[in-house]
Amino acid sequence: MHKLLKRLQTEFANVPDLTIKKIQISLFDSIYVAYLETVSSSDKVNDYVLKNLSNISSSKFKKIINLNSILPGPNTKVINNYDEIEFFITNGFTIVIRNTEILAIETKGDINRGITTPDTEPAINGPKDAFNENYQINLGLIKRRIKSHTLKTSEYIIGRKTKTKVGLLYFADIAEDALIDEIAHKLEIIDIDGIIDSSTIGELICREDKVHFPTYLLTERPDNVAKALLEGKLVILVDTSPFAIILPAFFADFINPGADSYNKSTNVNFLKIVRLSCFFLSMSIPAIYIALVNYNQETIPTQLLVSFSIQRDGVPFPAIFEAFIMLFICEMLRESDLRFPNSYGSAISILGALVLGDAAVSAGIVSPIMIIVIALTFMASLIFTESEVNSALRHYRFIFLIFAIFYGILGIVFAFIYFLIKINDVHSFGKPYFYPIAPFDKTYFFKTLFKRPLKEDRKRSSMLTKKNFTKQGNNL
Repeated sequence: MHKLLKRLQTEFANVPDLTIKKIQISLFDSIYVAYLETVSSSDKVNDYVLKNLSNISSSKFKKIINLNSILPGPNTKVINNYDEIEFFITNGFTIVIRNTEILAIETKGDINRGITTPDTEPAINGPKDAFNENYQINLGLIKRRIKSHTLKTSEYIIGRKTKTKVGLLYFADIAEDALIDEIAHKLEIIDIDGIIDSSTIGELICREDKVHFPTYLLTERPDNVAKALLEGKLVILVDTSPFAIILPAFFADFINPGADSYNKSTNVNFLKIVRLSCFFLSMSIPAIYIALVNYNQETIPTQLLVSFSIQRDGVPFPAIFEAFIMLFICEMLRESDLRFPNSYGSAISILGALVLGDAAVSAGIVSPIMIIVIALTFMASLIFTESEVNSALRHYRFIFLIFAIFYGILGIVFAFIYFLIKINDVHSFGKPYFYPIAPFDKTYFFKTLFKRPLKEDRKRSSMLTKKNFTKQGNNL
C-alpha cells in the first residue's frame, strides 16, 4: 500500500489539487483516501466516503470485511490494475485504498453548463433544449426521447493525454452492421495525444483529401440526433463537446434543417426551393454579372445595359477587379463578425454595410450595381449556418468567377459541370454524397429536398438500412 501511495505522489508531483487523507481504523489498519479537489465535489467525498469511514473508526466494531459494503456510492468500481488509478482520479472519482483492496467511487463535481436553447440551430417550433459539454447529460437528452433497448452505445476512451470518453450510438435493429463495424474500427485505431472537441473525431474518421464540403454533420439538437438514429444513421458523442456527429451525411442534409419537420409540408416545400436556389445563386451571382457585363452584353436588354454603363461611369477599376475587392472585403466583415463578441458583432456588420458601402460608391471606387450583386451573394449564403458549407461556397464562388472571366456564360456552364463532377466524387462512409439525387432515391428525397405529409413517411431509405424499412403502419 505504501508503495502505491508513493507512486501516486510521484506521478502527481506538482499537482496541488491532489488530496490524500489517512483514516486510522485501528492500530494496524489504515485506509487512505485520494482525490483531486478541482474535479471532485467535496460534499460528495464527505458524504459517500469520509463520513462512513469516520463512523467505522469511531465505532467499537472496527472490523471491515470489505470496503464495498460500507461505501454506498452511486457508482463504485473495483480497481485491479494500478494503471487505472490515473484515469479514475482525473475523472472525478475518489480512490480508497486499504491494503491490496482499491475502490474508485464516483464523486464528480458539478462543473457543467446548464441545458440551454440551441444557438446555432434555432427553430421557432420544436424542442428548445441543446447539448452541453457533459457526456452523460447529452446521452440522457437522447434517451429521454428514445426509450428502446435496441438503442446501443459503444464507448471508447481516446487520447493518450486527455482520455476522452467517446460514445457511438446506433439502433441494433436498424443500422447497417457493416457501417457500425467500419466506424467502430476507425474509432479504435485513433492514436492521438488529445481529443478536445467532436470535430477532431470527425476529421480523424472522415476522409478529407481536398473535399471542401463537410462529410459529417454536427448538431447541437437532441431531436435531430433522435431523428437521425431512427432513420438508420449513427451518432458519435464526445465528452466536453456540445455537438454530436451524425454519420453518414449527405449534401441534402446541410441545406435542409431538421426544423422543417415541425411545419406543414405545403409551407416548407416552398422554403426548400428557396434554399436550394440560394445555394446555387450564392456561388454564381458575381460570375453571372461579370459574364454578362464583360462578354455577353447581347443578352442584356439595351436599357438595362445603358443603366449599368452610367452607374460604372467614373469607376477606375474593371468590373472583374471590382468584384474581387468587394468579395474580399465581405469575407473580412464575415470573419470579424464571427470572431468578435456578440455585443460588437452587429455594430461591425452595420459599419461595414452602411459606412463602407456608401463611402465606396460615393468615392467612385465601386459601382452601386456591384454593391447590390455582392449583397445578394452574401444574403443568399447566410441561409446556411454550417460554417464548412459557407467555406465550400466561398471556394466554388471564386472558381465560378475565374471561369466567367475567361469564357463568360460558357465558363459558368463549365464551372457548374466541374462542381457536379467534384461533388459526385465525394462519399461519406461509402455512401454517395449527392444522394438522394445521384443515385436518385424517392424515399430519402421526400425526407430532405421535398417533404411529404408525415402520414406518408412510412419507410426508411434502402441506402441507410437493409433490415428494417417500416417506420409506421398503414392505418392512418
